[in-house]
This record gives sequence, structure tokens and C-alpha cells, in this order.
Amino acid sequence: MFGFAATGCEKKPAAPAAGAGMQGMPVQTALVTLAPVPQSNEYVATIKSRRSATLLPQISGLLTRILVRSGDHVTAGQLLMEIDPRLQTAAVESARATERQKKAVYDYNAVEIERQRKLFEAGVTSRDVYDQAQQSFDNTKADYESAVQLRKTQEEQLAYYAIRAPFDGVVGDIPVHVGDFASPANSPATVLTTVDENKDLEAYIYIPTERSGQVRPGLDVDLLDNSGKLIEKTKIDFLSAQVDSTLQGILVKAPVHSTPDLLRNAQMIKARVIWSTAPMAVVPVLAVTRQGGQTFVFVAKQQGGHFFANQTAVTLGDTVGNTYAVSSGLNAGDKVIVSSTQFLVNGMPVMPLPGA
Repeated sequence: MFGFAATGCEKKPAAPAAGAGMQGMPVQTALVTLAPVPQSNEYVATIKSRRSATLLPQISGLLTRILVRSGDHVTAGQLLMEIDPRLQTAAVESARATERQKKAVYDYNAVEIERQRKLFEAGVTSRDVYDQAQQSFDNTKADYESAVQLRKTQEEQLAYYAIRAPFDGVVGDIPVHVGDFASPANSPATVLTTVDENKDLEAYIYIPTERSGQVRPGLDVDLLDNSGKLIEKTKIDFLSAQVDSTLQGILVKAPVHSTPDLLRNAQMIKARVIWSTAPMAVVPVLAVTRQGGQTFVFVAKQQGGHFFANQTAVTLGDTVGNTYAVSSGLNAGDKVIVSSTQFLVNGMPVMPLPGA
């Protein structure tokens, strides 16, 4: 329990003289009540999307086209950028020409083997002639199938020159420019851009290791904006099994359901983790005054049939709606004064208004 102010708030107000008609200042009062107050800590949280892709080139070449800007909304498969495909296009055309050539030879030998089979069965040609025709057919078939696979491989390789969105999302920063050389072999590889799906968001919160015995899945979390306004309530649904060596904290995650206009990927907000809830005395915000760095309330105390303003030091906790939680200094049932507190001094006669 804190001591009272040096103005003599610990001294009992003198009793009024017998028969004296004391006129106190009219004041509104409120009863101190017990209310469930969350025991919590605030941490910085980062909003992250469960689907976020960093796009890197799979081949080397010069960037010839950039078709989007940062912040653009794109759909799955949409063309974002292009790396100069001319050499690879020529390789594809060459593979297609080789395939057509192999197909012509294969088609000829398919007809020939059928002709030789009929001649062999009729006894016109020997087994050696038929076997040679069969071997020639098998060779050309293998050559044709190899040409088909080569053409498909070259076409797949050509697709790497077109950078497409992997899913619906928002384009992030684009650090490259037309004419830049992009390569997957650089150290690090060239980052082209990112695509983030601004839904299925999670809040990443790092809890100090000294709280490791208290943190658990299911704990309530209040997500707050930078001004302290509540965005939404959620719960921890993931708890890392190891400590982050850089931050010396334990990563926990909580799902986020707010609409994209409130929260976005990579946004930093506040997260209030609620460890438990306990009954505490609460007083209206209007009852609290501050003096010399200390917080006080005026309690209307009755003595000799009259009420006096008793200045009482209090220790405040978190705000709960329009009230303060009080960890020490008051008891349930005390009458705190909530009006005209700026005019009160310790021991001053007051008159609680009817109904207060």
C-alpha cells in the first residue's frame, strides 16, 4: 500500500465542531468494484501471409520487359516480366525441325516394316531382310521419341524466360530494371520481385524466454494498432519448439482475420498477450488525478455524519474500458469522487449528490 501525499493525506480530517453546520462541495461519487482484469504484456508483432513468394530467375539473361508495378494486383499465371528469349526460341525451333525430320523417317520405316512383314510371311523375303527392317524401324522410333523429348525440354526451358505470378496476390518491390542481367547463379541470386497473397495472414510474435513457462497455444491475444486501438482478438495457435538465436525469443503465431484494408503483409503492429485474468479493483478514469509523478484518487469518507475528501495514493494497472485497474490503494466498496476533482484538497468537506 502506498503512502499518501505530503499534503497530509494520511491524517484523518478533524471532526466538525458540535452543532456546526458544515457545507461541503457537491460531488459525484462512484463505488469501487471488482472486475476481471487481464494480466498481459505487449510485444511487437509482424503480419505475414501464409502464401508469399520471392521470384528468382531459373535461367540467365537480360531483362527485356517488366509488365507490372509494385502494388499491382495480379492473378495466377499472369506474365510479370520477360528475360530475352531469342536464343532459346531458336533452340526450340531447331528441336522442332529435328523432331519433324525424325518423324518423317519414323513414318517411312513404319510403312516399310509392315511391307517387309507381309513379304516375309508370304515367303518372298528372308528372315535376315525382315530383321534388318525391324532394327531400322526400332532405331528410327527411338530417334523420333528422343527428338520429341528434346523438343519438350527446350519448350519447358523457354517457359522459364517468362516470369509469371504463382498465385493471385500483390506485387512487392521490383529492384530490377529493363536491361539488367538476371541470373540464378549469382551469390545471392537476382531477386526479381515478390508476390504476396493478402489473406490467410498470421501475426508473428516473439515472446521473451523468461516467459517460456507461461506461453502456450490457446492464449488470448489482442492485436492493436500503433495508437493502441483494438484491431481484433485472436489466439495463439503455434508455438515454436526452439528459441530464435538472434532475438532470444520464442516464436508464436496467431491467425489474423481482419480485412486487407486494416492489415497487410509485413505490417508491424502491437500484440497484447493475455496470460491470465484476475479480479481487481477498478475506478473510473475521471477519478484519477496526478501530482508530482504520483497518481491519486479522492475517497469520500464519512466522519461524524459528514463526508470529507481523503486523498489516497493508488497504483494503476491497465485500462479496462473507461476504468483503471488499481493494484493497490483502494478496497471494494470505497467511494471515489469523480467530479470537481481539480478543486479538491485533502480533508475538504464534500457532499455526495443523491444517487451517487
